[in-house]
Amino acid sequence: MGQEAVLLLSNLLLLLAASHNLLAVSFPEDVMPLDVVDAHFTRRYPVFRGRPSVNDSQHRLDFQLMTKIQDTLFIAGRDQVYLVSLRESYRNEIISYRKLTWRSGQGDREMCAVKGKHRDECHNFIKVLVPRNDDLVFICGTNGFNPMCRYYRLDNLEFDGEEINGLARCPFDSKQTNVALFAEGKLYSATVADFQASDSVIYRSMGDGSALRTIKYDSKWLKEPHFLHAAEYGNYVYFFYREIAVEHSNLGKVVYSRVARICKNDVGGSQRVLEKHWTSFVKARLNCSVPGESFFYFDVLQSITDIIDINGVPSVVGVFTTQMNSIPGSAVCAFSMTDVEKVFMGRFKEQKTPDSVWTPFPEEKLPKPRPGSCAGHGPAASFKSSVEFPDDTLQFIKSHPLMDTAVPSTGDEPWFTKTRVRYRLTALAVDSQAGPHKNYTVVFIGAESGVVLKVLVKTSLVSLNDSLLLEEIDVFNKAK
Repeated sequence: MGQEAVLLLSNLLLLLAASHNLLAVSFPEDVMPLDVVDAHFTRRYPVFRGRPSVNDSQHRLDFQLMTKIQDTLFIAGRDQVYLVSLRESYRNEIISYRKLTWRSGQGDREMCAVKGKHRDECHNFIKVLVPRNDDLVFICGTNGFNPMCRYYRLDNLEFDGEEINGLARCPFDSKQTNVALFAEGKLYSATVADFQASDSVIYRSMGDGSALRTIKYDSKWLKEPHFLHAAEYGNYVYFFYREIAVEHSNLGKVVYSRVARICKNDVGGSQRVLEKHWTSFVKARLNCSVPGESFFYFDVLQSITDIIDINGVPSVVGVFTTQMNSIPGSAVCAFSMTDVEKVFMGRFKEQKTPDSVWTPFPEEKLPKPRPGSCAGHGPAASFKSSVEFPDDTLQFIKSHPLMDTAVPSTGDEPWFTKTRVRYRLTALAVDSQAGPHKNYTVVFIGAESGVVLKVLVKTSLVSLNDSLLLEEIDVFNKAK
């Protein structure tokens, strides 16, 4: 983007801000793109089809995840992991320089079929790929509905060590969602821990200490979650996901977006309460909505960034959609980690009886130390370990993991909305240092239709309609 274009865009943003009525917020109109890049142009973009060279045959891909490690893009799919150099330039086709093949064993495939699964489901779909350190990468696959994990060397992808049981670390089915990361030598994973997919779990394993998990089959902790991302920040590991909202069970299966938090030094409760379970698990709703007399909510989180700096503020940016049975609509919202922490220090929500409405729990009645705190820090500074927490604190967090207040989006409104189209936005990437002076934020938003939107966001004073839709790019090439 040249300096003249940047100045032009700056002036456009100022004009939009000046004309915006700050006293009354109306629902935002869909903005028109300044430029449209159609499929005739994007057909020239190089594509990746899974072949190590142009002369090799093409494999069925079934992409599961992509991870950037140093200057290499790891693309994981069915039975394969492809390595693509990000330092190379590609003309017609993106070629991987190395490929790892890891297929399900014959016995696992046979047992998978015995369990009633179709043979196409009995492959090894790679669902976990996270760096362990500078030398090793941790990879897990479904392995014909018998999940397994391995370490591989980063430099040559050689198998290193022995196979590790993937239970609670990797899902059984390629359609099930999961996240994983290493923090201080321990693996934090979120997935389902049984063949029937009824036991959703946030789990810590490996490294020193015993394994910890969320309570089994407790809908107040997790209710049909769809895990999307995990991030380490300060004393905590955060999980971002969506789930059925138990606080609105009277309205049917309403989906809410969540952020959950766990202390990294959590070692579980006493032998009486929460032994081998989290003592610090708390969760809150993420509120992405258009304000007004009646709020319009985008409740369903589809994708979220890692924790990044937006104007010097550690934040996450997510793309949200409306409920599946609602009018199609999408929005991009940002959340500062300061606001997330403020909510976790606020009031808890409770349900006094199974049929009663959820209400705020009185702050003055909270046990001490404050439930959800980390041992040795803040309100629990006088406790060396979570094992020492009194039963009152442990019993409370066991039955009250949900916070009363939702995390507000930055500026209390979305950065960008799209509501007049049939397709939904489902993925995003953020460049928070765009432009010649690295002082602009540009968001690339992917739609299920194969369109990518390039949006210039005004982050200093966020207001609806302040964002500029720079380009609408049709990148899906049916021919390839």
